[in-house]
Amino acid sequence: MTSSKAFLYLVFFSSFHFFTVFSTQFTVGGDKGWIIPKDDQLYNEWAAKNRFKVNDTLTFLYKKDSVLAVTQEEYEKCKSVHPIYFSNNGKSEFKLDRPDLFYFISGVSGHCERGLKMIVKVLEPASPPNQVADHTTGPSTSGAAQLVNVVGVLVVSLFGAIFI
Repeated sequence: MTSSKAFLYLVFFSSFHFFTVFSTQFTVGGDKGWIIPKDDQLYNEWAAKNRFKVNDTLTFLYKKDSVLAVTQEEYEKCKSVHPIYFSNNGKSEFKLDRPDLFYFISGVSGHCERGLKMIVKVLEPASPPNQVADHTTGPSTSGAAQLVNVVGVLVVSLFGAIFI
C-alpha cells in the first residue's frame, strides 16, 4: 500500500472518531452501588455532584432490590403502580434520553422511605454561540460546515484512491 493511501485511510477513520458523540456511563452511588443508605440524601447528593447529559447511562448495581423510574408524584409518595421503567436483575442500565428531571426509587417495600431514591437532572445540550452574519461579503460558511466539506472531499478522494 502506498503511503498516500495509508494517509487517506488514517484521515478517513480519524474523521469518524472526530464526529463521535461522547456519553458517560455513571455507576449510581459509586463503589457502594444502589443500597439502603445511612443518610437519606446520599443519592441526591451523589447526583448533584455529577453533570448528566443526553445519552449518558446510569448503571444501578444491587442485590435483592429493584429500580423504578417514576413520576415526580410517585417519587414523593415512594410508590408506583405503573412505573416508567422497572428492572430487578441486579445490574440495571437506564439511558438518559432527553433533558429533564428523572425520578428513581427502589421497588422494594420500605427501601424508598429509607432513602433509596434519587432525582437526576439532565442538562440541555449546549447551543453554539450566536454568530453575527456579515451581509456585506455575501453568505458565510460556518467552521463546522467547512469541516464537513473537507471531510467529504477526503472521503471522495479515499474512495477514488481505493478504486484506481
